[in-house]
Amino acid sequence: MIDFSYTAWILLLPIFLFIVIGLLGNRFKPIVSGIVGTSGLFIIWLLSLVTAYKYFFVLEKAADGSFLKFMAFNMRWLNLTDKLHIDMGVLLDPISVMMLIVITTVSLMVHLYSIGYMHGEKGFSRFFALLSLFSFSMLGLVVATNIFQMYVFWELVGVSSYLLIGFYYTKDSAVAASKKAFIVTRFADLGFLIGILMLSYVTGTFDFITLTGPDSPALTSGQGVWFLGLSTMTWSMIFVFMGGAGKSAMFPLHIWLPDAMEGPTPVSALIHAATMVVAGVYLVARLFPIYVFSAPVALDIVMWVGAFSSIFAAIIACTQYDIKRVLAYSTISQIGLMMFGLGVSGYGGHEGLGYMASMFHLFTHAFFKALLFLGAGAIIHAVHSNYMNDMGGLHKNLPITHATFLIACLAIAGVPPLAGFFSKDEILAAGSERSLLLYWVEMIVSGLTAFYMFRLYFSIFWGKKQEYHQTPHEAPKTMTIPLMILALGALLAGLIPFSNFVTSDRLPFVSHLDMGIAIPAVLVGLTGIVVAAFFYLKETDIPDKVFKALGSFSQAAFHKFYIDELYLFITKKIIFNYISRPVAWFDRHIVDGAMNGLAYITNETSDRIKKLQSGQLQQYALVFISGALLLVLLFVYLWTS
Repeated sequence: MIDFSYTAWILLLPIFLFIVIGLLGNRFKPIVSGIVGTSGLFIIWLLSLVTAYKYFFVLEKAADGSFLKFMAFNMRWLNLTDKLHIDMGVLLDPISVMMLIVITTVSLMVHLYSIGYMHGEKGFSRFFALLSLFSFSMLGLVVATNIFQMYVFWELVGVSSYLLIGFYYTKDSAVAASKKAFIVTRFADLGFLIGILMLSYVTGTFDFITLTGPDSPALTSGQGVWFLGLSTMTWSMIFVFMGGAGKSAMFPLHIWLPDAMEGPTPVSALIHAATMVVAGVYLVARLFPIYVFSAPVALDIVMWVGAFSSIFAAIIACTQYDIKRVLAYSTISQIGLMMFGLGVSGYGGHEGLGYMASMFHLFTHAFFKALLFLGAGAIIHAVHSNYMNDMGGLHKNLPITHATFLIACLAIAGVPPLAGFFSKDEILAAGSERSLLLYWVEMIVSGLTAFYMFRLYFSIFWGKKQEYHQTPHEAPKTMTIPLMILALGALLAGLIPFSNFVTSDRLPFVSHLDMGIAIPAVLVGLTGIVVAAFFYLKETDIPDKVFKALGSFSQAAFHKFYIDELYLFITKKIIFNYISRPVAWFDRHIVDGAMNGLAYITNETSDRIKKLQSGQLQQYALVFISGALLLVLLFVYLWTS
């Protein structure tokens, strides 16, 4: 057996970087923090590559030909009962090893890019310290050996995102966005915690290997306990998915993600491509055998929520003008597509096509979505605006950004032979076997994705050339080199025979391109691109006419279907007025009143009896003799009667 205990350093190094940069970063020039943070991530990336190579190509497989699932490192942390305990360690299996590559690659590119993007910013060292904390949190989440370790790092991811979204803490909008992300995901995480407690109560374990193994108590326990027509295991998986839906910004818990764009753009790339938002997809994938065999109703919920979120967010993305918000809604749509892939999947072999396709799309999406956000950062860096209305004709001014951004747009639109084409095609193929209705929904999503991405591309790089205060220029090499590396990933990642490495049962299988799915999907995507070119390649009034023709629907989409307003109405008008205020009145007048009354009685009583302790000997003698006489009289009375 190959020794993988060194993988503990993949976790220890980023937290060490966080402590060192956080405590010592301000003692040196800011660039030192960037170099130290980036160098540290480079070492972690190399360790992850070595781990992936050893795991997939050197380590012997199990007797049945499947990749092994084992703990490379594990230590006991807390003992709850003789059998129930919480460990900390590193679990290696195909999806955790794959996620190590995704997280470290994107994080390394973000670190390198940030040296140029954040140059001159106040809090440069603090930014790199928080990037290390974010990387540590997500790495700890994906290699967790048990669900409670995952929950601990899950919350650390939430804290990290809160700190980075609110990085510009002097801006009210950034502070509000960070609080919104933190509060919304806390509600979802409460569901996750309830699900963990239910699951551990029924199975008696937190351990992933035990929970998802062939003899798992989760596959047999709890099925006889029912509530509202659903078993205990089904309820626990629904609550677990609630946590995943919150972290992955699925409807209706999606409202925090667009506002999270208030953080620096490299943070957006990290959140959307490699860390926070994909955590929910990874959570469902990690517990996938339980969903399939013990909670199929919960898996159906995953499917429907994913499908609805994908088309809901895609429609909104077609109407937004802030380029980072367009990309934010694009992420919600793409994560919804991944959830849909998991929801339509079975277990093992070709039945597990949706699972493999979902993980494949998570892998490819990391490259082109990180590229899109970092490209958006380079554009914003050049024109000092987030709005596409302030952009146009930039293809000559930003040649590298233009070329790499075009590659990313083609990849996410599913144009062959780029990465997004292969992974999206597999999801559509899996969906066509499960539900024709949802298959066509996702086919429409494919067309909308191509349309809004090329609406963005044409509006920024072509269209009407704007009058800029300063001539836009290409970003420095620290920013363009990561763009070119990620563009290479967006070009080539789809060529990996992914089903040879990552499957639901860890047994490789051969997947084939289904031309009956691929050709219509490509045609739909090309249609979206052509329509976007017709609308936005040159300046026309067609988009405005179409927007007005759609009337109230387009207005509703532009205002994000008023979901934020609905939340505000529910919280301010209903919860605050009819729940919070009565509770506050009860607290002030009943609880506080009772405590104040007790304090008043205590004070009055003490004032009245404190004279008994005057310190005068004569008074004490009088009281003593009086008491003694009373006792004597009482004794005589009782004796004679």
